[in-house]
Amino acid sequence: MTGTPENLPETPDGPDLGALRDEIDELKKTPTEELISPVPTAVEEDEPTPVPTDAIGSADEDDAKPAH
Repeated sequence: MTGTPENLPETPDGPDLGALRDEIDELKKTPTEELISPVPTAVEEDEPTPVPTDAIGSADEDDAKPAH
């Protein structure tokens, strides 16, 4: 089974694959490490902003108890 099968047309009949080829070429330009482990700045943009809290044990016990 070598060569071109006889049942295939000379020119492909179907969707234009140019856009897909362009996307593949763009992905080939990106290093594998970048695809697997993105730059930390890209990850940081998606992280929520941390809210400051008091350290454990630093709360004044008088403030923690309800007033009678």
